[in-house]
Amino acid sequence: MRARDKTAVSALRATLAALDNAEAVPVDEAALRGGAFEQSPVGAGATEAPRRELSERCMIDVVRAEATERLEVAAQLTAPAHADRAAQLRAEAAVLLHFLDSAWTGPGTGPGTT
Repeated sequence: MRARDKTAVSALRATLAALDNAEAVPVDEAALRGGAFEQSPVGAGATEAPRRELSERCMIDVVRAEATERLEVAAQLTAPAHADRAAQLRAEAAVLLHFLDSAWTGPGTGPGTT
């Protein structure tokens, strides 16, 4: 963000959102339906569900899927009118793949390890 790299910021923000979505816990359909109004949870955080904690492997898979999705969409954008968008998607995928290559090259080599 400090470098004002719009491509990197866009790719990383979307990937952080994808990681947040991956942490979501599935909601039980029965819990959404029934129940009397007076039995509804009330108060701040009353309806909050605990989030899943993703493993390092799962996080890597989410980031790789985000990069792959961008490359696949870019490959489908063959019309000259979409050349700029395709280039943007390829650049975002390159940012994510570079991040994977430099930060997560194997167990014990990620950020925060010595």
